[in-house]
Amino acid sequence: MGNRSLTCGSVQIMPDIIAARSQMAMSLGFHIIFAAIGMAMPLMMAIAEWHWLRTKDPVSLVLAKRWAKGTAILFAIGAVSGTVLSFELGLLWPTFMSWAGQSIGLLFALEGFAFFAEAIFLGVYLHGWGRVSPHAHFAAGCVVAVSGVASAVFVVTANAWMNTPRGFELVSGRMIHIDPIAAMANPAAFGESLHMVLAAFAATGFAVAGVHAFLLLGDRQNLFHQRALRIALLVGGIPAILQPLSGDLLTRDVARYQPAKLAAFEALFHTQQGAPLTLGGVPDEQLQRTRYAIEIPKALSVLLYYDPQATVRGLDAFPRDQWPPVGIVHMAFQLMVAAGFVMTGIALWAGWRWWRHRTLERSTWLLRALVLATPLGFVAIEAGWVVTEVGRQPWIIYGVLRTSDAVTPMPGLIVPLITFTLLYVFLAAVVVWLLMDHIAASPSFLPGRKVKGA
Repeated sequence: MGNRSLTCGSVQIMPDIIAARSQMAMSLGFHIIFAAIGMAMPLMMAIAEWHWLRTKDPVSLVLAKRWAKGTAILFAIGAVSGTVLSFELGLLWPTFMSWAGQSIGLLFALEGFAFFAEAIFLGVYLHGWGRVSPHAHFAAGCVVAVSGVASAVFVVTANAWMNTPRGFELVSGRMIHIDPIAAMANPAAFGESLHMVLAAFAATGFAVAGVHAFLLLGDRQNLFHQRALRIALLVGGIPAILQPLSGDLLTRDVARYQPAKLAAFEALFHTQQGAPLTLGGVPDEQLQRTRYAIEIPKALSVLLYYDPQATVRGLDAFPRDQWPPVGIVHMAFQLMVAAGFVMTGIALWAGWRWWRHRTLERSTWLLRALVLATPLGFVAIEAGWVVTEVGRQPWIIYGVLRTSDAVTPMPGLIVPLITFTLLYVFLAAVVVWLLMDHIAASPSFLPGRKVKGA
């Protein structure tokens, strides 16, 4: 099944399994940006409104309204891409859905409930200014924030089940005694969900902070951008500092439940006692070594097991046909970790700056660093999903169902790949145009100037 391909005469264009995986990779890579923003932006607009309720500062009111409009734009695009993604799961991977639906169908149902709650209360929030009481309006914003996080947690928990499947017995190639609650409580659920939520807050907070840092470089006295920068760094900075801890927790889970993936993370070809931590490098699967890498002796054993003499299983402990693509997984993992540590450093810098000087906008170097770090959070998220998904290969359900056995028998999958690629290019162009127009209309509030609400 995995060798079917679209041909033109005698020329093979692309195997169907590669076309299907490429389409899912593109769809997930596009949608995850909006899913992450949908978790963090509602929290920022709720914080801005809370500050207005507490102080009656008109800058915070305008900021809450503008962030609400931005959230609505991104929510609409995310809803479209999410709908497409849900259809792709059924059309491209029918065997997977017939297996997974029995175990994690409840999670998808709960995600749908959370999505509709988010949509309903976002509508209340957008159109409720002056129509409902201020505190009821603020409560609606809080519901949007909570339901956005809940929606993402349910989806990530479903993905965690794919990595550590539980809640069933496998007899003669069939699932029996299915327990959806046990499936939801799979061993990877907490670690993956925590890591994703923190990543979403960090990425969105840094992206918003970077935009306002850029605008502050040309307008240091603008109260609107000052307030926005502080809230964005509050929402993004704290998770960025906590993210290495959640990453450590998740990596230990991977070492326990997906040791082949862990070996690919570290390009560890050979089982070793006192395994080194590998920094950088280019893995060579044929020679089974990593070129140009820096190795820290015994550090991997210490990080995973708190024991410098602990044995870490390498790829040689697994059949060759169960190895993930080592080069892709290792380099994506390195990119994710590097981006995360840069963000952690900048967050600590900003926290120190605020503690010492009670100001952020006066530090030109900090503002420049934030501008450069604007995309880093989303780079880390994309790299992290490559690590998660490619690192699980060749399994779509780890140890249970291979990806090649789950793809649809329908031929010519390059056609929907091209079609949906064009759709996502169009959606990307629309969202960039809308956001550029929205950002360009940012108000200019100066100290002492009377402010009118937006």
